[in-house]
Amino acid sequence: MMFARLPRPPRGLVRGAVVAGALAGLAALAACSSPSSRFYTLGADSAAGSVAPVSARTPAAPAWLIEVAPIDVPPQVSKNQLVVQTAPTQVKVLEEERWASLPGDEIRRALSTSLTQQLNTIDVYGTAYPDGTPVYRLSMNVQRFESWPGSHALIDAVWSVRAVRGAAVMTCRSVVSEPVSGGYDALVEGHRRALQRISMQVASAVKAMAVAVPVAASVAAPQGKGGGLLVKLGWWLCRLVRLMVWVLLLVVDGVFGFVVCWPFLELLVVYWRCPCAGRHLLSLPRQRK
Repeated sequence: MMFARLPRPPRGLVRGAVVAGALAGLAALAACSSPSSRFYTLGADSAAGSVAPVSARTPAAPAWLIEVAPIDVPPQVSKNQLVVQTAPTQVKVLEEERWASLPGDEIRRALSTSLTQQLNTIDVYGTAYPDGTPVYRLSMNVQRFESWPGSHALIDAVWSVRAVRGAAVMTCRSVVSEPVSGGYDALVEGHRRALQRISMQVASAVKAMAVAVPVAASVAAPQGKGGGLLVKLGWWLCRLVRLMVWVLLLVVDGVFGFVVCWPFLELLVVYWRCPCAGRHLLSLPRQRK
C-alpha cells in the first residue's frame, strides 16, 4: 500500500499564523481586563506639607478637647464610587473614580484634622480623657453632597456643638458651594475647599462656646454651696442688727417708744428690701409657694 507524501507549507506562512494568533489572544485579554481605578481623598491639600505636624503643635494639656462623631451622609452617595450629578434628577456612578474610604469617613477625618490644627487641641473620640478638661462634641448630618463636574461642588450640612459635661448646645447649618473646573481632581478639590470653610465655622462655634460656658458657670456659682452660705450669713446679720435696734429702742424710749417706733422700723426694712424682710417680717415662718 503506497502513501503519498503531502507537501509541507512554507515556514514563513506558519510563523505568520502563530504571530497573528498571539496578537488576537492579547487583544482579547485587553478587551476583557478592567481599567485601573483612581482613588481620591478629602485629606489635607498639598500646602499642608509646609505645616508642622499636629503632634508637634498641640500642647500636652490643651485648654479643651473635641470629639468629632461619625458623620451621616445621604445614602445615594454613601459608597466608594464617586457619584456625580448629570441633571437635577439624574446621577452617574463612576466605577473607575473612587474614594479612598467611604465619604462619611473621609469627611470625619478631614474635619478632625482641620479642627485640631485650628483649635490647637486633640480629637478624643473613642478614647479616654481627663475629667477636669472641657470636651466639646461635634455632630454633623450632611444633607446634600453634590458633585457637578465642570460647575460646582456643594455641601449642605446641619451640625451642632455640645459641651459634654454641660447643657450648652449650639446648632447651625452650613451651605457651601465651590466653583470647579473640568476633571474629577478639580471636583474633589472643590469638596475639600467647601469642607475647609465649614470647619472654620465649627471652630468659631467651639471658641465661642468655650468662652461662654465659664462665664455662665461663674454667674451660677453664687447659687452653689458657697453662695448659699453667704446668703445665710447676710440673713442672720440682718436679724441681729434688727434685734440690736429693738433693744436700743427699749433702753432709750421704753416700752411706749418701742411700740410707737417698731412699725416704722419694719416699714423701713421692707422699703430697703432687706434680705430677711420678705421672709420674717414678724418672725413668722416663710410660706411655701
